[in-house]
Amino acid sequence: MTTIGFLACETTLPLPWGGIGDRRGDAFEHDLMTAALEPAFAQANLTLKVIDWEAPLDHFAGLDLIILGTAWNYQDKPDAFLAKIGELEARGIPVCNSAEVVRWNINKTYLRELAKRGAATIPTRWFSNVSQADLIDAFAAFDCDRLVVKLQVGAGALGQVLIHSEALPGADWRFGHAAMVQPFLPAIAEEGEFSFIFIGGELSHALRKRPAKGDYRIQSLYGGIESAYDPTTEELAAASAIIAAFPFAAPLYARIDMLRGSSNSLMVMEAELIEPYLYPEQGPQLGDRLACAILKRLEL
Repeated sequence: MTTIGFLACETTLPLPWGGIGDRRGDAFEHDLMTAALEPAFAQANLTLKVIDWEAPLDHFAGLDLIILGTAWNYQDKPDAFLAKIGELEARGIPVCNSAEVVRWNINKTYLRELAKRGAATIPTRWFSNVSQADLIDAFAAFDCDRLVVKLQVGAGALGQVLIHSEALPGADWRFGHAAMVQPFLPAIAEEGEFSFIFIGGELSHALRKRPAKGDYRIQSLYGGIESAYDPTTEELAAASAIIAAFPFAAPLYARIDMLRGSSNSLMVMEAELIEPYLYPEQGPQLGDRLACAILKRLEL
């Protein structure tokens, strides 16, 4: 039997006594992922082993391939995370997605590279920190009334700030982290965000994510609502163009998050290649597709 590791973290792993304790509010997504993968993997003679990515190296013995899974605290300790992936690869265990991919994707400055490669991206300004003066300049440059300030290394909208032009922070305000600043696009609340799930470079499924009333964040932590979506030929082409713009071959899995711009075309918000939630509820064939792609990777 071939054993596939599924990396999790201390706040997504189920507690041994079955309570909710200090699990993340979206840890149920970990449960949905493993519940979708385990039976499909078993049908393909693959065993899924869930393991904390911070476990000692000897806990990874016997794994034939590792999926980064729900290691959703990686952004809090990115150096340790990259080091662990490197150590596992050095032991001859394929990691998906690889250290090369993670290193490229871990800082959102990868969006600049995608833009240089012709990808449609949201206008962005980049800062080692952000001040009030930077916000004033960004409001003028983008000609908008709201800005979104995001961490360059972050996930799930954690640490993100929405700033209105009429409610600027004080002159001594600093964001405190390396950041990206973008205009707030009303489409996120009006139409929602689109996610395209690719397995082995091929579309598995797509979905639309809408925020809860009065919010703009689409993650389940904030009450976001997801529904299956059948993309048009043009929309699929836009998402596929992002995969083609990567500076490496299509990874085992990728989630391309996109938002419609004023020209009615889709722009990439994020290319999630590290540990994205892959929404098995909207893609019931996800487990089978992923198992087949893994078998192909392992040449089994």
